[in-house]
Amino acid sequence: MNGIPRTIFTEEHEMFRLSVRDYIAKEISPKNAEWEKNKMVSRESWSALGNNGFLCLQAPEEFGGMGINDFRYNALFIEELGLSGCSGPAIGYPLHSDIVLPYILHYGTEAAKSKYIPSMVSGEMISAVAMTEPGAGSDLQNIKATAKDMGDHYLVNGSKTFITNGYLCDLVVVAAKTDPNLGAKGISLFIVDNKMEGFTKGVPFEKVGLHAQDTCELFFEDVKVPKENLLGNEGEGFKYLMTELAQERLVVALAALSLAEGTFLSTVNYVKERPAFGKTVSDFQNTRFKIAEMSAKLEMARIYCDQLVVLHNDKRVDSAMSSAAKYSMTELQCEVADECVQLHGGYGYMWEYPVARAYADARVQRIYAGTNEIMKELIARKILKKD
Repeated sequence: MNGIPRTIFTEEHEMFRLSVRDYIAKEISPKNAEWEKNKMVSRESWSALGNNGFLCLQAPEEFGGMGINDFRYNALFIEELGLSGCSGPAIGYPLHSDIVLPYILHYGTEAAKSKYIPSMVSGEMISAVAMTEPGAGSDLQNIKATAKDMGDHYLVNGSKTFITNGYLCDLVVVAAKTDPNLGAKGISLFIVDNKMEGFTKGVPFEKVGLHAQDTCELFFEDVKVPKENLLGNEGEGFKYLMTELAQERLVVALAALSLAEGTFLSTVNYVKERPAFGKTVSDFQNTRFKIAEMSAKLEMARIYCDQLVVLHNDKRVDSAMSSAAKYSMTELQCEVADECVQLHGGYGYMWEYPVARAYADARVQRIYAGTNEIMKELIARKILKKD
């Protein structure tokens, strides 16, 4: 990038960045190729992250966490994962800490918090969130999974699909209908864990990209869920989802931007070294113009995302703002990945080159956490709302 100074981080933040960068270089990047073959990261990697204090930074000290409520630290962790080019880990680890944990932290009973959060902090328990179903993707109001009140517990039935961290997960936040007749007002959220009979998993999907990320179907057949595992109030699950989705979409945006930056930087190094017609690829005007265009767009995007991180720290990021970030950053990620493949020529289409994997990994970003078409609808609602 051209280097417009970033002003949102302190010296303490930069020290944390260096520790994260060093850890990724030693413990994540060298293992990513093996994880891609296995279709998932190792369980040991989760425990190692927990032992080094990189999971669930905002978890209170009483639950074994560090009680860090400065989202800039979370953003730095996401950023460094993205810059490493390890797309699977860049999605799975933050989902656990920044997307699943808030549901339990904000809406869980004291019993549930005490039971699950310490194990999430340590990496002993891997988490997921289950909203999407075979017949209900972005349309959450149309989910079919049910949770029937049986007096001293709920009986959960249904299935979920495309669940990130699904195969490895030890606990999952599940959206289910406690009253199928009330639409959105009939949705409640529950914590389901591996020890509950009737909770099973499908095999990991064969995906186009994100090969180092376990994604699968989850099945619930007469799963007895204790009353203490209800998150918040019955029937208010949709409201909680809409509240927490703002951070989820910001997390996806931050990951998308840093992954795009990592792809761009590796491509800059490639074109400076790749010979062509007695020169290097970087000597040609088309290459120089493409590099300039991407650099300018990425730099503007970084300033934009930094501002959103600051606003989010002050709890000022709303649904439309996070939707705009998710939409624009994932579109940019795909654009950069495509341009960088072109600059690599035929080698850009070879799986052994990181740019090929970056291209395949980028495409799904425009689909999950709400499709980009839905993001545009949410943005438009705020702009065009009637007084």
